[in-house]
Amino acid sequence: MLEALSNNKELLVWLGIFSGVTFVGSLLLIPFLCVRMGRDYFMPHRDQEMTLAGRHPVIRWTGLILKNVIGVLLIAAGIAMLVLPGQGVLTILIGIVFLNFPGKRALELRLIRIPGVLRAINAIRAKAKHVPLELPPRKP
Repeated sequence: MLEALSNNKELLVWLGIFSGVTFVGSLLLIPFLCVRMGRDYFMPHRDQEMTLAGRHPVIRWTGLILKNVIGVLLIAAGIAMLVLPGQGVLTILIGIVFLNFPGKRALELRLIRIPGVLRAINAIRAKAKHVPLELPPRKP
């Protein structure tokens, strides 16, 4: 594998560029999105004011498609950042937040309850002078 990579210099250059872009992008985008997330995002009866539900169908479907495409791209970048420089787990979590699929809430709660993830997001929010995220109590 290493021999194949060393023989393909162009691939190494593109991997380096991708690594740099995802690293810088995650340093800028992830804090922005963590701060924009409502403090009650993970609560069962959160504020639905910012959703696309009440919009015109064309706007709603365009928004849903764009939101899901962004989510897939963030998850792909997050998976890459698990081995490349960057905030892989946080990027994956933010990507999941953008997606729509059955079981999404349970997966989000499972990821946000990882102590390091919640601590990192709340630290980002504290630097921006935002209150920490609220989490529902664990089910017995």
